[in-house]
Amino acid sequence: MEIDRRTLLGGAAAFAGTLALPHAAKANAAANAYFNGYQQDNGYQYRRTNLNRIDPVWRRQMVKYFSPEPPGTVVVDTKNHFLYWIWENNTALRYGVGVGREGFKWYGRARIDRKALWPRWVPPPEMLKRQPELPRKVDGGAANNPLGPRALYLYRDGRDLGYRLHGTLEPWSIGHDVSSGCVRMLPEDVIDLYQRCPKGTAVLVLEHLGASAG
Repeated sequence: MEIDRRTLLGGAAAFAGTLALPHAAKANAAANAYFNGYQQDNGYQYRRTNLNRIDPVWRRQMVKYFSPEPPGTVVVDTKNHFLYWIWENNTALRYGVGVGREGFKWYGRARIDRKALWPRWVPPPEMLKRQPELPRKVDGGAANNPLGPRALYLYRDGRDLGYRLHGTLEPWSIGHDVSSGCVRMLPEDVIDLYQRCPKGTAVLVLEHLGASAG
C-alpha cells in the first residue's frame, strides 16, 4: 500500500501528540500537587494552597525585624522575595512573595489607596501589546483571574502606579522574579494582609535588605 505525504505527516503528528501527553499529564500533576482542595470566600472559591509543597522560608511567620518605619507599614524586599508587615517591638509578620522580573522591577514609596475584594482584572495596554492573546477583562472570582481573592492598589501622590499586591494562581512562583511589577502572594496570605492594611497604609519597596535568604 502506498502511503502519501499527507498520511505520513498526519501519522507523525499523531505520534508526536501521544508522546506529548505523558509530559502534559506530569506537568499538570506537578502543578496540582501545590493545591489542597477549595476554600469558600465571600461567595466565590479559590484553590487552597498545599503548604507542604511551599518551602518553609516562604510561609507566613513572625520574625525579628529592625526598621525605622512605623508599625503598620508594608515593606517589600524585592531581592529576597519577602513582604514585611511591621509589628511593634522590632518584629514583623513576614510573607514570601513573587516580584517583578528583569525589566519590570521598581522601587520607592507608595500608599494603598484602594482595596478590592475579588477584584476584576483588566490587563494594561502595555501588557496587551506584549501579549495580544490575553483577554481584555476577567471578572472577579473567575477561575482564571490572576489577581486571586484580593488586591491592594498602590498609589503615589494620588496617582495609580499600576502595581498591586495581589494573590496568585501559581503558588510555585512565590520566591521568584515572575511578574510585571506587581507583588504576588499566596491567596491565604493576601487575604490575611488585606485585613491588616486599611486604606492609607504606607508601602516601601526596597531593592534589597541585607544578604540573600538561603
